[in-house]
Amino acid sequence: MYEFRLYVIGNTPSSKKAITKLESFLEDEFKGLYCLEIINLLENPQLADRDDIFATPTLVKTLPAPSKRILGDIANKEKVLAGLGLEKIESKPRDKANAEDNK
Repeated sequence: MYEFRLYVIGNTPSSKKAITKLESFLEDEFKGLYCLEIINLLENPQLADRDDIFATPTLVKTLPAPSKRILGDIANKEKVLAGLGLEKIESKPRDKANAEDNK
């Protein structure tokens, strides 16, 4: 299971864009295997202390450990995955031996 927190400020166009892109990205890469908490710092400024947030948008991966963060643009999937220390989840191709055994 993967856990993420996205920190944004208000309901601005850039906040909406970050949320939309991240939700699409997580569905593509981790469908059914993640939890996303979106934190609006205008509504809950005290929550910035939890992850030492000083800029938005900030994406924090809390699980699996270690915790990692990405500041700013989260549009590039490969950079986000690398920055968070994650690998793209792909279905493993069946090798010939397994295919032969199952005939």
